[in-house]
Amino acid sequence: MNLVQKVALLLLLCPLPVIAQTKKEKKERRGEFYFSWGYNKEWYTNSNVRVNQPSLNNNYTLKNVTSHDNVGWDQGIFNVPLSIPQYNYRIGYFFNKKKGLAFEINFDHTKHILTDGQTARLVGVLGGRAVDTSVLFAQSNGFNYYLNNGANFLLFNIVKRWKWYESKREHFKLDFLGKAGIGPVIPHVENTLFGKANQDGFQLGGWNIGTETALRGTFYKHVYLEFAQKLDYARYSGLKVYEGKAKEAFLSYQLILSLGYTFPMGKRM
Repeated sequence: MNLVQKVALLLLLCPLPVIAQTKKEKKERRGEFYFSWGYNKEWYTNSNVRVNQPSLNNNYTLKNVTSHDNVGWDQGIFNVPLSIPQYNYRIGYFFNKKKGLAFEINFDHTKHILTDGQTARLVGVLGGRAVDTSVLFAQSNGFNYYLNNGANFLLFNIVKRWKWYESKREHFKLDFLGKAGIGPVIPHVENTLFGKANQDGFQLGGWNIGTETALRGTFYKHVYLEFAQKLDYARYSGLKVYEGKAKEAFLSYQLILSLGYTFPMGKRM
């Protein structure tokens, strides 16, 4: 091989390390962190509220009571502190972007209020006597029952993401997400039964399990808008009432709209 051939061969081989390096720089990071803030709307199934007040010789159940939420954001979210309306936040990390798997902390501040003006059936023991009667559940009548600073569902979710669409320059992409998890409820209990009010406050009061599906549209790789629907079953126990405790269980259906931010993290792959 003469000198000219050797030089030509060197020139041909020199770009190869550069090409390999360029390809290496294009590798994506393995993980992805995200967080969001949004607001929600709920509907609840009817439920039974069981009340036990040993010192008053009361152990009764309010049967098949109706309840509703109190969204707050319909009165203008910029007129009140951000934490007063029914809000939600999500903090998550895709530990495997290729398979679309993430772990998420999922919190919903939801208000659960027994509907004022309803007639509730009361069955059990009242003042040491067996009863099966009806009571008018109304604040003016000495009856109310609120989880009004929150029924407060906290879930630890496993998330799966399916990519549906991505524009050529990655200015927009649309994903479908499925979520499922379990966690505690952190209610704020406020009630008055037979004119006797409890000492209201936050407490750990049971557990909940939920599943959620969502559409997430991401703009320019980082900012996203997510619309979700969620089913959550919650069981409350040890809820504070005057001289006693209460327990309750119900299923809720939620619609949630959130604004979030996401960015890659972790090792490149």
